[in-house]
Amino acid sequence: MNRLMTFDKYRVFETEFAGRPLKVETGKMTQLANGACLVHYGDTTVHVAVTASPKPREGVDFFPLSVDYEEKMYAVGKIPGAYLKREGRPSEKAILTSRVIDRPIRPLFDKSMRNDVSIVCTVMSVDLDCSPEITAMIGASIAISISDVPWNGPISGCSVGMIDGEYIINPTEAQRAVSKMATTVASTSTRIAMIEAGADCVTDDEMYNAIMAGHEANQKIIKFIEGIKAEIGKPKFEFASLEPDHDMFEAIKAFAEEDVKVALDTDDKTVRDERLKPIYEAVHAKFDEIYPDSEALIDECLYKTQKFIVRRWLLDEQKRVDGRGMDDIRPLAAEVSVLPRVHGSGLFTRGQTQVLTIATLGPVSDKQLLDGIDGETEKRYIHHYNFPSYSVGETKPSRGPGRREIGHGALAERALVPVIPPVEEFPYALRLVSEVLSSNGSTSQGSICGSTLALMDAGVPIKAPVAGISCGLITEGERWMTMVDIQGLEDFFGDMDFKVAGTKDGITAIQMDLKISGLTPEMIKEALAKTHKARNYILDEVMLKAIAEPRKELSPYAPKMYTTTIPAEKISEVIGKSGKVIKEIQAECEVKVDIEEDGDYGKVFVSGIDADKCNRAIEIIKTIAIDPEPGAMYLGKVTRLMDFGAFVEIAPGKEGLVHISQLDVKRVDKVTDVVNVGDVIRVKVMEIDEKGRLNLSRRQVLIDVDGLTPENDVDTERKPRPRRPFNERRNNRR
Repeated sequence: MNRLMTFDKYRVFETEFAGRPLKVETGKMTQLANGACLVHYGDTTVHVAVTASPKPREGVDFFPLSVDYEEKMYAVGKIPGAYLKREGRPSEKAILTSRVIDRPIRPLFDKSMRNDVSIVCTVMSVDLDCSPEITAMIGASIAISISDVPWNGPISGCSVGMIDGEYIINPTEAQRAVSKMATTVASTSTRIAMIEAGADCVTDDEMYNAIMAGHEANQKIIKFIEGIKAEIGKPKFEFASLEPDHDMFEAIKAFAEEDVKVALDTDDKTVRDERLKPIYEAVHAKFDEIYPDSEALIDECLYKTQKFIVRRWLLDEQKRVDGRGMDDIRPLAAEVSVLPRVHGSGLFTRGQTQVLTIATLGPVSDKQLLDGIDGETEKRYIHHYNFPSYSVGETKPSRGPGRREIGHGALAERALVPVIPPVEEFPYALRLVSEVLSSNGSTSQGSICGSTLALMDAGVPIKAPVAGISCGLITEGERWMTMVDIQGLEDFFGDMDFKVAGTKDGITAIQMDLKISGLTPEMIKEALAKTHKARNYILDEVMLKAIAEPRKELSPYAPKMYTTTIPAEKISEVIGKSGKVIKEIQAECEVKVDIEEDGDYGKVFVSGIDADKCNRAIEIIKTIAIDPEPGAMYLGKVTRLMDFGAFVEIAPGKEGLVHISQLDVKRVDKVTDVVNVGDVIRVKVMEIDEKGRLNLSRRQVLIDVDGLTPENDVDTERKPRPRRPFNERRNNRR
């Protein structure tokens, strides 16, 4: 006998967030996961599932957490392109969202856990007014909270915009288009857990107030999640901690501490690594027999010994491993025009961190087309970041950019977008590539500085130079302290990497990575103040001394770009049937022509190496789009020669006669004495007869433009003879 399935554990929880309904469903779907929920925010729907392995993964010295944000094209009613017609590798936006969700969640897991944990957020429906990224973050927090996976959450996240000085929580699509910032804030019940921001040069106070507005808004959702957890949350499972035994750690620390102090006390990473090698060998020689089959745990104890020393130096002695003060920046250097034939290049060095950025300019049609679930369809400024293994002295094959590289490239892109001139002022697509040559802390901020140098070297008229710097943090109970320009060791052993980029006037980007549960408002204020002072120092003392302003001229190897507008109804004439006209223009002038319709007008972009040929293409297009009038001048191509003159095509399909008397300021006996087929000459429209035929003059151009004087023997009264109808000419010959 068949029975209908019932869902006894099905629950629905509802609240409101920023004026829109937030609904959570549990107990109906995904019953084999450790925890799952379906979250609706407006008409945006995200399914989140959390699973954990029953046993720890062997041979790892980290917590194996994976967060995946999956965009499904059906969520916006699209069928994926390409041959397979299904979703492929995650988009860059999806990877960045995965990182944003991962960062506030990860520190709230026990660091000693080695069980694999997987969080999968699947976007199933999208309402562009209700962010799927924020919905996924809230869903992940709910799914982990109600699961049996040990976790010290919950968290909540929101986006903050600013319009006319007013802060908007979770702005709509229309509000995002005019907002001065896009700041994502994640919070626990007491602290700020994550910040990711892009902004149009906002002040420190404006950014701080936005962060606090987001933190306050998150508290309502945190209480909502705690209520769900109290009602249906599972008991958390026990796990085997793979932390080294306390006695083992104390024994190894006592044996190696003084030697490790000597090894760490240098500003050279290479020297430090060389000093540590014999210490590792000595420790293993002594303790491998005492703790058999514990090689990884012994290495972990040595790592913790280094961490203990660095943190004690900072907290107790205000001492940094390289001898700097807490607010001192490592030695700096900046250089431009490093590479000879590229369009622009900038080399930025901070201590042992070194980044070379190359700028490439291209026609607007080289912009990147995006096929995702949000409203963004294209971008003309692209930033890529590469982190080869040699930059840290390792030997690994290159496997393409990972999540970290994509994230750092996106951060540098976000930092510089606000200063890139609009396409109307600078009609180019731009691609910047940052090659990390050496890494010892904060290469992402080095790539921002190198990119500013490369853009200015390329002659891009950026609104203001941008610099980036990071701020670190060490905490112990209620004690805490910050330091500027953290190097690798301070990043590994510290609690925070607070990256801030901006101009002298304001912030353009923030990315905050934490290893603790969150920051207090005081910590954020101090980090903003210190990074502001530091980036101004970098700009004044190094970058602007290397290049004070963007070059006035583009590289000779960069394409020349010209733009004009034409009436929208004339676009089809410029393109021609099957693209015939535009292809002829491109072939004749050796240029590339792109046209974009924008309301009542068409934006025309012409790019090429030769400026004269670009101008010729622009003139041809204008001639097609705007009917010639008497007095107008054009560059035209001689197409036919007759005894009585030359026919000149000023645009495809628009041809006129230059009578022999109008070819030169002196008398001309033969047309070929002045022009030949294929010559390009400038002509002036003298007359348009009743049949629309053009009478052109080269002679008048020479007089009006070149200032030549007609010779006395020129018959200035000789007029072009009217062309009679064919039938009349035939009758006269009879």
